[in-house]
Formats: sequence, C-alpha cells, structure tokens
Amino acid sequence: MSGVLGATITILVIDDDRRYRDLVQMNLQRQGYRVILAQDGLGGLNAAERERPKLVILDLMLPDLDGYEVCRRLREYSDVSIIMLTAKAEEVHKVRGLRLGADDYVTKPFGAEELIARVEAVLRRSRVADQNDNTQTAFRCGALEIDFQQARVTVGGQEVHLAPQEYKLLYHLAQHAGRVIVQDELLRRVWGIGFEHDTELLHTNVRRLRRKIEPDPALPRYVLTRRSIGYMLAAEGSSPSDDG
Repeated sequence: MSGVLGATITILVIDDDRRYRDLVQMNLQRQGYRVILAQDGLGGLNAAERERPKLVILDLMLPDLDGYEVCRRLREYSDVSIIMLTAKAEEVHKVRGLRLGADDYVTKPFGAEELIARVEAVLRRSRVADQNDNTQTAFRCGALEIDFQQARVTVGGQEVHLAPQEYKLLYHLAQHAGRVIVQDELLRRVWGIGFEHDTELLHTNVRRLRRKIEPDPALPRYVLTRRSIGYMLAAEGSSPSDDG
C-alpha cells in the first residue's frame, strides 16, 4: 500500500507498551512503511518535529503527557494525520480525540488487519480530497486561493497549513462555493457515516479553519454561517455570515 500511495511513508508510533510498539512496527514494516518509535509524549513530539512523519499512531495513555495533550500540541503546528490508540471504548473518549484533531481511532486490543486498513484509509483521506469528482483545478475568492491539484491553500499569497480534515472541509465547501451545505451533509462528507449529527465536531473545526484563513475570525469573510442550516464558502459577491 505504501507503494500505491507514493514513496516510502514514515509513520511515528507513540506508545509506552513495548508489546504494542513491536506489534505495530512489525505489521507496518511488512507493508513497506518506515516506522519511528517513541515511548512517551515528549519523546514523540520531538520525533514528530525531527522526522516529519506522514502519520502518527498515538496511544491515549502515556507516562508523561497523555495522548490528548500530544494531539493538541501536534495540531498547533502540524497537519500530520493522527490515529489514536485507546483501551477506552466509550464514545466520549473517541469524540474528544476527534475534536482535538485526530483523524481516526483504534480500540485496544486490535487485529493487524484492522490497524492496516485504518492506516491505509487515513493516508488516502490525507491526499487531495475526492480527486475523482474534482472539476476545478483552483478556487479564488478575494485573498483566499486553493490549488486543488497541490492541496495548497494561500491567503494573501502566504501558504496556510491545514490539518487533513480542515482541508477536506474547506475542499467540500469550495466545490459548492456560493451554495449552503447542510450540517449533516458536511459531517457525512468529511468524517463519514455515523458522524452526521455531531454538530459540535463540525462547529469546532469551522472555528479552527476560520482562525487560519479569516482576516477576522469573529467577522468571517469566507466561511459563512447560515443559522440552523449549515455553512457555505463565499463566492465573489456573497453576503456576510448570519452570526459569524
């Protein structure tokens, strides 16, 4: 699969349980991935900055920083894909990780096939979103520009680094610029089946996206709200947001 996606892909595994580290490393290497290991949160953050992995597999329970804090710190500067490992199957723990910017989760214990399948799915989603139905090569509205072929976003000529799900959200809005997409539909398109009613997840990511692309996030110019309905990306001449 790594060959299908491109050159050898680096994956960082952060887990204090040696058995899981060895298991994950062995199965990923069999698929042709380059694997870097860390056994605590700070070591993982240092490795992420040094190695610039394409994907981080992050255990929730670590001896220093927990997985939530590691995820939060990674999202401050990086759009790396993140899969959380958790022994806690409760929905609240999974949702919290997703809201902090994780792309997926795997509940311990897990099988090798499940892990590889989720790794492959997340790596696919981190590429240019929905290339098969992309009829535009670029989008521009004011200072905001999106190059769909390179998955590159700039504002006023300065590149903006978005997390994979933030880019996917912006992509879907841009494909229908000037038209409102209802909340449930956006959730299904960006996060998949089962997330249609998690409006707080959507609102959180919209706020994060606005902080990165809007001149004034409190008075959005590009990502506009249509109260109680959904969101739209401004086309030239669009009216301001209902409620910011």
